[in-house]
Amino acid sequence: MRTYLFFAFLLIFAACTDKQPLRYGMVTGLHPDKAAYYRQLHADVWPGVVKTLQECHIRNYSIYLKEIDGKPYLFSYFEYTGNDFAADMKKMAADSVTQRWWKETAPTQVPLPDAAATGETWSPMEELMHLP
Repeated sequence: MRTYLFFAFLLIFAACTDKQPLRYGMVTGLHPDKAAYYRQLHADVWPGVVKTLQECHIRNYSIYLKEIDGKPYLFSYFEYTGNDFAADMKKMAADSVTQRWWKETAPTQVPLPDAAATGETWSPMEELMHLP
């Protein structure tokens, strides 16, 4: 009986601590004349950038390119598994390699009006459906 209770406790504990990641979808524009450079950068993302993303609890990060009405847009998706998104984003912003990366990518991007109004580059998207 004790063994059964112990395993039942482990299953309940595992279920209670199985934190689901927060999912983020973002969008921004891309300067058409900078698209080739943006592709080149992302074909071989700097190892320091990847390391910082991982240290800041970002996983499953993807960026997609789509042309709409003759204009290129970037759509990104990532999952956050940490406990303090704001603190992790500050940590990322303070990283010198990431800062250099952003100096390369920022001139290629065209923020949408809502992002530009707040000094951001990427605009958040609303998740409407998720199939785990």
